[in-house]
Amino acid sequence: MKKRILVIDANPKQGSFCDALANAYKQGCASESEVHSLSLNAMVFEADLSYGYDSEQLLEPDLVEFQAQLQWAEHIVLVIPVWWGGLPAKFKGLIDRTFLPGFAFKYQPNKTIPDKLLKGRTAEVVLTLDTPSWYYRYFQGNPVSKQLKHTILGFSGIKVLNTTYIGPIISSTPEQRAHWLKKMAKMAGQ
Repeated sequence: MKKRILVIDANPKQGSFCDALANAYKQGCASESEVHSLSLNAMVFEADLSYGYDSEQLLEPDLVEFQAQLQWAEHIVLVIPVWWGGLPAKFKGLIDRTFLPGFAFKYQPNKTIPDKLLKGRTAEVVLTLDTPSWYYRYFQGNPVSKQLKHTILGFSGIKVLNTTYIGPIISSTPEQRAHWLKKMAKMAGQ
């Protein structure tokens, strides 16, 4: 049976290096895998969860499709740019709008820890940076990786297997970018 992999380009900008990295991963996947991909820049939805969980906000078609792809996937690859030390607003909006009670988690009466409704899935996180990765990880505190691993994906039951840091992008050479693309394809083949 083929492994079901979902590759997500979480950069809201079209034609970004994240897009190239996501495509390199997809192309590097073994033939034993079935690979789907999504690009945040192509998705149309209201990013603001205006009323929190107090009232239902109907999901736009792209959000319904995103949830269906998450349920289908066994392994998720997230390629995310780090902007101002955090997640891009549109990607955070995607999470806010789709990782909902009853889909990603479910609280039970008299329990403080919810049921994790997306368990059984794994993830790889690839972060692109304009700062050196050592500076982001050790001086800035690695907030995106921690947030994804513990309070978003982990909270929903998705186990993060690995986080890869790529950068600095802003000062990279064509040779460095080619190396990173080969690295992504190699990661996919493992």
